[in-house]
Amino acid sequence: MAHAITVTLKQEQDFRFAIDFAEGIPLLYGDETPPLGGGSGPNPAQLLAAAVGNCMSDSLLFALRKFKQQPEPIRTTVTATIDRNAEKRLRVQNIDVKLTLGVAASSLAHLDRALEQFEEFCTVGQSVRQGIPVTVEVYDSAGARLK
Repeated sequence: MAHAITVTLKQEQDFRFAIDFAEGIPLLYGDETPPLGGGSGPNPAQLLAAAVGNCMSDSLLFALRKFKQQPEPIRTTVTATIDRNAEKRLRVQNIDVKLTLGVAASSLAHLDRALEQFEEFCTVGQSVRQGIPVTVEVYDSAGARLK
């Protein structure tokens, strides 16, 4: 059941790359922040944070929809902390994910079961966790922390 995905990057100028995901998907442009690049697109750390956040959001949505629940709209904020390692090289030290449901927790049946399992089904988040600590918090629309 293994399958491969291919993403092609083509340098446009300096640190600006056109990122081609597949036919029919618009190009995304990545760029480093100044002084290296022009900041005309997300940098690699931002893309990593977006991938983890997107996957966690999808996984939570899927887990709730499995129980015929509608938590929309989900809002996700991801913070990646970048600092120097022992060798003085910049590295992503940790990623914090905050998912906020668009409804009150009391309106969702089986929420506890969805919260128990959704992270385990996030392909990107679990893969990244093998090398970078990833913490996840979930809140409802009123700001109550659920996880």
